[in-house]
This record gives sequence, structure tokens and C-alpha cells, in this order.
Amino acid sequence: MTTSERTIGWGVVATGAIARNIAGDLRLLENSRLAAVSSRLPARAEAFATEFGVDRAYDDIRALAEDPAVDVVYVATPHAQHAPVVEYALNAGKAVLCEKAFTTSLAETARLTELARKRSVFCMEAMWTRFNPLIVQLRQLVADGAIGDVRAVTADLGFVAPADRTHRLWDPVLGGGVLLDVGIYPVAFAQMLLGAPSALTVAGTLNEQGVDSEAGLFLTWPDGVRAHLDVSLVSPIPGSALVMGTTGRIEVPPRFHAATAMRLVQAPARGVEETKTFEWEKEGRGYVPMLRAVAQAVREGRTECPEMPLAHTVEIADILDQALAGLGVRYPEAAPVESLR
Repeated sequence: MTTSERTIGWGVVATGAIARNIAGDLRLLENSRLAAVSSRLPARAEAFATEFGVDRAYDDIRALAEDPAVDVVYVATPHAQHAPVVEYALNAGKAVLCEKAFTTSLAETARLTELARKRSVFCMEAMWTRFNPLIVQLRQLVADGAIGDVRAVTADLGFVAPADRTHRLWDPVLGGGVLLDVGIYPVAFAQMLLGAPSALTVAGTLNEQGVDSEAGLFLTWPDGVRAHLDVSLVSPIPGSALVMGTTGRIEVPPRFHAATAMRLVQAPARGVEETKTFEWEKEGRGYVPMLRAVAQAVREGRTECPEMPLAHTVEIADILDQALAGLGVRYPEAAPVESLR
């Protein structure tokens, strides 16, 4: 078997909805296998392993990270638990693919990216949108000047979260709130196209537990370039995106972060608009392109993917950090890895 065909063993940390989506899509991926799963509750790990055909089930993430059959650790825990799990996996020499948001703070994100670079271990935030073939094509259209110079980006995303205030989305100890869970998608979309903004303003609402339930961000760049982003856990916002340029625009209908269609509208000065529609039929739940790219990067010994480099993760974390501070959100320190068995 050649290096490009080497089977990659995946270890999944946690057994919730995201972990289940990832496990399902991993079964569609060529030359990959589910080598291990961990949960602090052994029965959950065993049930997950049985359902998805995972080789081994653990009740300790340390055992999973030290399993020689595991090449890549997928971190699917709540946000506040990402940092200690990522740190342990990197120190164990394992490649890491961590659910967004990478951590709950810029400081933690910067520290872990430096650790990954120091140890020369693959590490990436699981921003699956970046690997969506339509979004890849959108970036190329913009780079090729299909809509001229980008002047503005708008993006929104939201849903009505469960009313149960013990749910992870509302729990500050678990890194709850709209910006880390939902807001990261519009923020990452704007950053992908425009880089780090020069200024940021934010308005929003905090609930009685001190986490953000809705937010609007206005980002600006030199020469008047701007992005307007709206996110909510209390309103069913459609989830559309629009990239506006000097000679056209690109429209991504809901939901843009899992795009299956987009429209290019070219409008030369005083000319007739010309439109072109692009479509993509998802593979599984839509994670397959990202998982495939990560597996190939690990096979080739690369430490990052160009679609989602660590530098972008740091810039996104900086934007989120500023927005959270502007709203007055403060998260407790991350739990030590020993408590995440």
C-alpha cells in the first residue's frame, strides 16, 4: 500500500450529536477506520462503538490518545473542554481535528497553535464549510475577480435553542452562547474573504446566566470594506450569505455554512446582469470533504491544511474574543484533562 492509500485510524472524543455525524461520515471515507471512541460514561462509549463499528471504547481520553491505532483525534466535546483534550492529544503526538470553536478564548487558541507548531503535529479547527466544494469555488471566483473588488459581506445564522437552561448552549461552564456555537460561521466566512478586520463593533443580549443569546457584529477594513453579521439562539434566522463586489455579487442561500447551491451574478457597468447557478449534492452529512482532506494531509506528513490554516483559527478567535468582551461574556477556566474521563 502506498502512502497515499494508507488507512488512517480515527479516535472520536465524546458521543454526542456532532460525534455521531462525524462517525457516520467517516464510514463513507475511503482508507479510514474508526479505531476508538471515548466517553466519561463507559456505557455510552460501548453503545457508540457497537453502533458505528468502532474498534475500541474507552472511558478515558488519555487511553484513546495513547492508542497506537489512533492517527487522528477528533475532539467533539463541548467548547470549554476542547483546550485540555487538544493539549493532551498534541503532547501524545496525535494529529488533532477539533470542533469549532477551537477554544473559548484567544489566549488558549494561540497557546495551542504554538504547541502544535512546536511539536510539528497536524492540528486544525473543524471548519467544514471551508472544504465545501461550493465555498472552495466561491473563494476561487473571488480570487479570479469574477465580482471585481469585494466591498461588503453579509451573513446570518440562527435557530431557537432549547428552553432548558441546563442545555450546553446556555451553560457558561461548557462555553455556551451564540457566538462560539453559531457566530463562528459568519465570522469565519468574513475572515476567509477579507482577513482580520481593523475595527469591530458588537451589540447583543445576554441571558440570566451571562451567556450571549443573540448578537450583531459590524466589522470594518480599510477603505470602507465591511461585514455585517447577525446570529441568534432565540430567532430562526435563515442562514444566508452575500458577497458584494464592484462588478457583481455571489449569493449563498440558506444555509450557507452547509451550502448546496450558490448564484454568481455579474453586472458590468450599465450592462445586463448575467447569472450562473452552482449546486453540490452533499456526501453524507457534509463533513466528508473535510475529513478526506485531513486524512490526506496526515498521510503526507503535513501539519496544516491550506483551506483552514492555524493562522485563520487565531484570527477568528481574536474576532470572537473581542465580540464576547464587548458583550461582557466571561467564561470559567477550562477543566483539567483528569476531570474529562
